[in-house]
Amino acid sequence: MLIVSVVGARPNFMKLGPVAKELASRRLRHVVVHTGQHYDGDMSDAFFRDLDLPHPDHHLAVGPGSHAFQTAAVMQRLEPVLENLRPDLVLVYGDVNSTLGAALTAAKLGLRVGHVEAGLRSRDRTMPEELNRIVTDRIADLLFAPSDDAVDNLRAEGIADEGVHLVGNVMIDTLCQALPRARTFEAPRRHGLEGRPYVVATLHRPSNVDHAGTLRELLETLRELGRSTPVLFPVHPRTQARMASLGLRGDGLRLCPPLGYVEMLGLVASSSLVITDSGGLQEETTFLGIPCLTARPTTERPITCTRGTNRLVPSRRTALLTAARDALRRGPGPRPVIQWWDGRTAQRMVQVVCETVPAPRRSDPRVAVSLSASS
Repeated sequence: MLIVSVVGARPNFMKLGPVAKELASRRLRHVVVHTGQHYDGDMSDAFFRDLDLPHPDHHLAVGPGSHAFQTAAVMQRLEPVLENLRPDLVLVYGDVNSTLGAALTAAKLGLRVGHVEAGLRSRDRTMPEELNRIVTDRIADLLFAPSDDAVDNLRAEGIADEGVHLVGNVMIDTLCQALPRARTFEAPRRHGLEGRPYVVATLHRPSNVDHAGTLRELLETLRELGRSTPVLFPVHPRTQARMASLGLRGDGLRLCPPLGYVEMLGLVASSSLVITDSGGLQEETTFLGIPCLTARPTTERPITCTRGTNRLVPSRRTALLTAARDALRRGPGPRPVIQWWDGRTAQRMVQVVCETVPAPRRSDPRVAVSLSASS
């Protein structure tokens, strides 16, 4: 059996780690293709080192560009790789442009597709990621759902149950494996935050950073919050470029470049509050029991709000400041326990793969030929 994993951005890398380790433990052939969607070394190569991921067997070097450019470039550059390998299964992860481009390419070549983190929905089609999720799930043969609500979404969209597998949240596998190392890294001490309350903030969504007025208001909000509680702000390359073009500065904030996963996890795990627009941080803070404010009107991870520590807040100064000060005053509550978020998702995923692959795709013409011959 030959499995190909296609990854291209930081959230993909964190999902790949546990799957790669489990495939290796079962001695299954595994080829990793890095599309290069995240072209910044701090956002890409550093994560492969930090998480001890297998070195990519192929690097497509797609780089920056519009959504259409990146998706098309992934398809053009991935097609000859898959034609040469003819794998039994192509695994795609999450909801970035690389996810959609790889799923389309594999499906058009008649290859089976597995979608890791299937079924998540924000119901906001202005988000490019939402369109990537919907289309990828329609294409995939194996849909690995992280939670009950994801399964419900797939059923509501008419996707047959036989392809849907509730396996849990693979990002929690990565967190569980990395947390001991993150604790010993002592990131709060390295940043001068040890023994005191502090806030971690991240912003990168187009809805927050591409609109000058919104980005300016968010920075002013963080700056005001920073007058009473230190705010550590690792700046995403997209956000940094936007701030530079608008002449915006981070006075009053503790700005730093993007951090490696272990260092960032150590900071989040010891923080008093996280303010973000990242999907992954919503999940990580829920598992860790850290209060989280998500500066978005919707989330594709509603379980982090209904059963976790996350709260959706408008990207507006008054709303964010009020929610942040309230969260800091109340402090963390009991750490939520969510079924299937137990650090063993990759084991369940690979077991499904071993039981169902190789097998013809649902629409594989070989199936029709076989049935016709037998009749």
